[in-house]
Amino acid sequence: MVDLYNYTCSYEGLFLPAMSEYTWSEGLRIFLYLIAMFWCFVGTSIVADSFMCGIEKITSKTKLIRIPNAEKKEDRMVEVKVWNDTVANLSLMAFGTSAPEILLSVIEIVGNGFEAGELGPGTIVGSAAFNLLVITGICIISIPDGEIRKVKSVPVYVTCVCFSMFAYLWMVVVLQLITPGVVDSWESVITFCMFPVLIVTAFSVDKGCWCKKNNKTSSELEIGIEFSKIDADDESEATVDIIHMAKDLSRNHKELTEDEATLLLTKQLQEHQHHNAGWYRVHAVRGLTGGHRLLPKINHTLRELYEKINRQKEIEHHMNENTDVSTVDLSESGTRAVVEFTASSVAVLENEGKVRVGIRRYGKVDIPVTVTVETIDGTAEAGSDYKPLKEDIKFAINERLREVYIEIIDDDEWEPDEIFFVKLSLLHEHKDVVIGKMAINQITIINDDEPGKFEFSKPSYIIRESNECAQIFVNRVNGADGTVTVRWRTKDLTALHNKDYVGGDGTLTFEHGETSKSINLKILETNVLERDHSFQIEIFSPSTGAAIGKISKAIVTLVNDTEFDGLVSRIANQTKKNLDGLRLDTTSWREQFNEAMNVNGGDIENATFIDYVLHFISFFWKVLFAFIPPPSVAGGYLTFVGSLVLIGLMTALISDLASIFGCLIGLKKTVVAITFVALGTSMPDTFASKVAAVNEKTADSSIGNINGSNAVNVFLGLGLPWLIASIYWEAKGEKFKVSADTLVFSVILYTSCAILAVLLLFVRRKFAAFGNGELGGPKGFKYASGLLLVTLWFFYVIMSSLQAYKIIEVKI
Repeated sequence: MVDLYNYTCSYEGLFLPAMSEYTWSEGLRIFLYLIAMFWCFVGTSIVADSFMCGIEKITSKTKLIRIPNAEKKEDRMVEVKVWNDTVANLSLMAFGTSAPEILLSVIEIVGNGFEAGELGPGTIVGSAAFNLLVITGICIISIPDGEIRKVKSVPVYVTCVCFSMFAYLWMVVVLQLITPGVVDSWESVITFCMFPVLIVTAFSVDKGCWCKKNNKTSSELEIGIEFSKIDADDESEATVDIIHMAKDLSRNHKELTEDEATLLLTKQLQEHQHHNAGWYRVHAVRGLTGGHRLLPKINHTLRELYEKINRQKEIEHHMNENTDVSTVDLSESGTRAVVEFTASSVAVLENEGKVRVGIRRYGKVDIPVTVTVETIDGTAEAGSDYKPLKEDIKFAINERLREVYIEIIDDDEWEPDEIFFVKLSLLHEHKDVVIGKMAINQITIINDDEPGKFEFSKPSYIIRESNECAQIFVNRVNGADGTVTVRWRTKDLTALHNKDYVGGDGTLTFEHGETSKSINLKILETNVLERDHSFQIEIFSPSTGAAIGKISKAIVTLVNDTEFDGLVSRIANQTKKNLDGLRLDTTSWREQFNEAMNVNGGDIENATFIDYVLHFISFFWKVLFAFIPPPSVAGGYLTFVGSLVLIGLMTALISDLASIFGCLIGLKKTVVAITFVALGTSMPDTFASKVAAVNEKTADSSIGNINGSNAVNVFLGLGLPWLIASIYWEAKGEKFKVSADTLVFSVILYTSCAILAVLLLFVRRKFAAFGNGELGGPKGFKYASGLLLVTLWFFYVIMSSLQAYKIIEVKI
């Protein structure tokens, strides 16, 4: 009689197979188990999303404390975070990212009758290898060329590295040296207790107990938002930033609708705000599942404008810094050499053939200095408007001034005035040399083939009635040869001359080479509320040879303050509402189900085809896990517990799927653990770290938590199951035995690779050739570093697999 329940790999799982698969072909089973395993990885990522949201809610809890105020009679109330950031990152946050691996190890050992398994420990070591080697390598490469990211919290980072190395060396000591092949209860207790020791140590280091700390007081370090008696007109710093940015968009980009301006402002605020590693992990998971994004999506047209605004802001930032050169001593009292341009902008006629750019050095002048000068395209393009330049400029000892000449390409064709930029940089960082405030020089190529055309800078201006003056710019384009004039005059529309403004007529005179003039009109105050409060200004009668351009008339609209403020207020309020909608947590079950059942969390307009595909694949898991209590209930603790239980069930399912899949294709559980399972559990962290590396100004959110999570994996992922199993066997008067050969070899191999990886990061931070930063730097060294780390991971996987199959024998 045929036994329908006794067939290949039928007894590998704890819960699976759920039905008889006797009649299924082996190829079909392999395919189904592989697909099911990766589908469950998606589900685990989604429930881990809820888990992280619960953790974020718990760790963001604040309380009010009373602080005496010497200036005022009454005390002031300040709101402080209950959780220290370092403690939160190494306890709940690290546990959140490592929960699948930890629970997999616990469930495997309990399901095996408290006997040691291979899948859990293998996944812990395999995930650690992937996280440290592959994710770090990807983060190094992902940084834009010429940029770097450095770890800011160095003492805490070094502490985590030391504990991570100790954790894996401790595994070798326990399994190979003290009691070979056996784990005693005291050993498991020490392993488990190292977790709180890590947290306490990192907290002490963060507080400066064991090393020098900055001079900030504890209240300065911990205080978040201050509450005291304030005027009704006072606003928080965040609100002021939103209003300021809303005003800029309203003034400079009138072609935008209120909704478009709100969307751009929301994206800019969210993208440039600091976020922790947990935020980026949730963002990555939602991106991989077509879920509710934490960064708003914008269409192609708005994206181009967004990138243009960011580039312009960067240039303006450099330009604005030029104004306070005299107030900041970059030379540090002459101990450093400061190199910069002699001017922030230069104009040149096209027929002059070349433009001279001056570079000066001040401060420390008794050393030789080398800087790199490089041209960057603006509206002028290299090769057609000017000849590109990239060369090293050397200052000899005591040399203070150098000049470079950039060749301008002259032609007989009509062209508008165009600009390009020249940038100063250091080839290698030097402690005695720094680039000054004027690091970027804007060069304007003026078309000299004609006297030029006159036109307004834009067709409409919005001026607040409370302003004393309306400044209307007239530009001279397509030529700047000779002295020319153009007349102007105003015309009343709904705004009246000498009642709302002082108009009239006049003449603008442009000298040879001048390209811009302004007409300044006095604005008179009025208490009348009018919405169409405008007048027209026109230019006409240019002198001989010149002409009127495209924009010969402009409408000036005088808006009362309440109207302009209303526009800004609507944009700012909608932006704050959008930011609230992009928060991690949800406020109700209804909101959770709405986000779960709709692609992009309901943002259907910006959903792509890929979003729909990912949403379809993950729809079942989204709806299932929407039953978890939202973080707003019970301070996030119910979300934490409910998600943790479901993660346990998911990891039990993954354990069965991985075991049966490995059995069907003839792979040992150790090899399945360090490859398929490790990659599946680490994939969300990979995408999260990559985005964090690019968006954040430091490397803390991208690679700073890797070593801490790896240490937590050992202390909890092995310490907890070892503690449970060792107590169980000692209660029966027996020893808890662990097969050590393959695991110890894998741990030693990983530790060796980890030491090389940490040394590489140290070298990258220490030496200028690598950019003096853990991530990014010069292109060649950047890619070489990333390739080295990924190669180390492949070496680890191949050698561990060969040893698991006894193809290579290593006596330990």
